[in-house]
Amino acid sequence: MTLKTILLGACSAMAVAGFFSTQASAETLTIATVNNGDMVRMQGLTSEFTKANPDIEINWVVLEENVLRERVTTDIATKGGQYDILTIGNYEVPIWAKQGWLLELDKLGDNYDVDDMLPAIRGGLTVEDKLYAAPFYGESAMIMYRTDLFEKAGLKMPENPTWDFIGDAARKITDRSTGVNGICLRGKAGWGENMAFITAMTNSFGGRWFDEQWNPQFDQPEWKEALQFYVDLMKDAGPQGASSNGFNENLTLFQQGKCGMWMDATVAASFVSDPKNSTVADKVGYAIFPSKEGVDNHGNWLWSWNLAVPASSTKADAAQKFISWATSKEYTELVASKEGWTAVPPGTRTSLYNNENYKKEAAFAAPTLAAMQAADITKPTVKPVPYTGGQFVAIPEFQAIGTNVGQLFSAVIAGQSTVEDALAQAQTATSREMRRAGYPK
Repeated sequence: MTLKTILLGACSAMAVAGFFSTQASAETLTIATVNNGDMVRMQGLTSEFTKANPDIEINWVVLEENVLRERVTTDIATKGGQYDILTIGNYEVPIWAKQGWLLELDKLGDNYDVDDMLPAIRGGLTVEDKLYAAPFYGESAMIMYRTDLFEKAGLKMPENPTWDFIGDAARKITDRSTGVNGICLRGKAGWGENMAFITAMTNSFGGRWFDEQWNPQFDQPEWKEALQFYVDLMKDAGPQGASSNGFNENLTLFQQGKCGMWMDATVAASFVSDPKNSTVADKVGYAIFPSKEGVDNHGNWLWSWNLAVPASSTKADAAQKFISWATSKEYTELVASKEGWTAVPPGTRTSLYNNENYKKEAAFAAPTLAAMQAADITKPTVKPVPYTGGQFVAIPEFQAIGTNVGQLFSAVIAGQSTVEDALAQAQTATSREMRRAGYPK
């Protein structure tokens, strides 16, 4: 064996050893996230992050919304340590932060620009002046509707639509022979699925979850009127199998031209207006969430999907580095360069709504910002309440209670129960759980 051969062999061995050493030293971040379009897009762009950070690898755990909530709640409450980054909402962040379950995000970098966050979004993620999650996107709720179907039916969307108008319009544009449903609304059970919509709707009818002494209000006329309106509307103008439809299912129906109207998160606007995926992209109009005649409340919700680090993670520095990248202004520009400004995550940063390119390309930018600014989670109802929220009640017990009530209401849409029975069961079950939890307080 020649000296040259020996040296080449030694170099090859060193290279292989170096490769495995690098691989062994790389930290793997496990991220639990929801299976919506924005998060799927982020996974596709993750190589940009790992290219710049070869010492960090990413392991994605992508889950349906209800499953995600169940698994991350169980993991963080038991300190299971399965995940290094969680995708959670502004409902969980303040509750979990106060429990000591989340780490403060204090290493996002000098260029991150926390002050650029929309104040309402940042406020919902801050506890005692400390930021515990970074928003990937923010949203309120609004109406998305088919302008062509409205024109054909001789309808014009009012500036401030009422539920009566929405009900009449939905029935007029329904055409079962062509597969067009006048309206698509959430029916899938879950505190963040059907109850997000039904709670916002009931707020706009003048209802509330609890009175000032924490007594459930399902036996009050506002709930009966709102739920009956919802059930009748879905029967007359909604799609078949609506009790199984959540955000993603209704999005698909709308993109396929099977919904005349859809009331849901403002974040959906970028998907229904995307000509690559939506057959009705050039026929979509936007309007504020409806209110009931005589009730001064549009029921707008305020929500954000956020990235947070559980206290059980042993890779906090690497986790914050990824969160900083995924929620930065630079990430927004990356998405814009790859897929256009209409595809960027909305509702988190003031600078986005000052961006002329975004305002020019995204017809939904102004309606989205207006809806978010109109939302007031500190006063979600017409009548006084002891809680904050919007489409949720900001107490730890709401996750279980809301899901239970959601199952009762979904059963009505499925034809397995009646409005009266569902409300009576909701009143009894919620009263029992609230007493067990120590309410009224």
